[in-house]
Amino acid sequence: MSHHIEKPTDITVPPTSLWAKLPMIGGALAVVGLGATLGSAFGHDKARAMFSYLFAYELVLSIALGSLGFVLIQHLVRAGWSITVRRVAETAMATLPLFLVLWIPIGLLGLHELYPWTHETDEILERKRWFLSNGFFFGRAGLYLVGWSVLAIFLYRSSVKIDSLTDMGEKKKVIHLIWKVSAAGIFFYALTQSFQAIDWLMGLTPHWYSTIFGLYYFAGSILAMYAFVSLATMALQRAGMIKKAVTAEHYHDLGKFTFGHTVFWAYIAVSQLIIIWFGNIPEETEYYMARMGGGWEIVSYALPVTNFFIPFLYLVSRHVKRHRTAFAVGCIYTLVMRVVDVYWLVLPSYGAHGEGAHEPHLAVHWLDVAAVVGVAGAFLAVFGWLMNKNKVIAIGDPRLEESLAHENY
Repeated sequence: MSHHIEKPTDITVPPTSLWAKLPMIGGALAVVGLGATLGSAFGHDKARAMFSYLFAYELVLSIALGSLGFVLIQHLVRAGWSITVRRVAETAMATLPLFLVLWIPIGLLGLHELYPWTHETDEILERKRWFLSNGFFFGRAGLYLVGWSVLAIFLYRSSVKIDSLTDMGEKKKVIHLIWKVSAAGIFFYALTQSFQAIDWLMGLTPHWYSTIFGLYYFAGSILAMYAFVSLATMALQRAGMIKKAVTAEHYHDLGKFTFGHTVFWAYIAVSQLIIIWFGNIPEETEYYMARMGGGWEIVSYALPVTNFFIPFLYLVSRHVKRHRTAFAVGCIYTLVMRVVDVYWLVLPSYGAHGEGAHEPHLAVHWLDVAAVVGVAGAFLAVFGWLMNKNKVIAIGDPRLEESLAHENY
């Protein structure tokens, strides 16, 4: 670089900012939402409450998991442009231990209501019994949740540690260790995030086969992450932080990735549908048939338009990606569509199995809203607490100056 760029100083949450109250606000939402949802799980609405809870859990988990994937990739490719926005993703990633706790109701309360393989049997399920067994299911869940938590905590603490180091040699040692862990961690992440989607979402329809469902979930997760990180960064700037550290150049890149992963999501979704549609095998078409009646066909036909064509045409513009308000609208829309997508993945399985099984019917329930408020509130409480506890930007990263001077050409 031809000249020195001054490091930002507006890197901590002001005590008067709404960000300082976020842990309390999130905690209150968590108490109300989780209390209502899990309280209903002990009553006659147990099955409906657990489906709503799983929907909310997978929705918010996708942001945290997407953030872990983003951080791993940034370290692997030695990215410099993202330093000023990476701490937001690192903080979202660092909430993953929370999801270990939030999974307990699924394992203890909802296993029988959610997963028909736990109490039904037929020839297909018996052939899968080596995989679909309680012991192996809980063992895999423990591996995913503990592994994500350990990996996320290490990456987050290492990044925060660099902020306090003054010796460049010590900083490089920590950074090289992060790179090594990320190289191994990306394989663990790729496998476990795919298998959790198979276990916790595909398991709702245990007869169904799909070889790319894990990739479908990843595409939606990384897309939701870019939208969330962009909006959180804008919110930090509106509260008076990192005003000059994150520029239109960074939002332009975040917008390009949001646009690109919109296309990626559509590609995976269409690839999965076309292969199953032309194969026309009952075990494979069961999944889509449940979404072609009872009102769910409206969502099924709308998804390609709402989740692909509209955001594609909107985000393709360079002006939209570089204009903060316009890009914020696109990010909010992306998150809303992520809600619809995950809802479409989970709720059609409600009532489709066991005694009193019936054709899936689209009916939004108050428990769906309560569950999202509860799980999202818990996530925001931990996210806000971590943002208040440490610097909101990786101020000690040796490549920070590169990120501050970042430009698109």
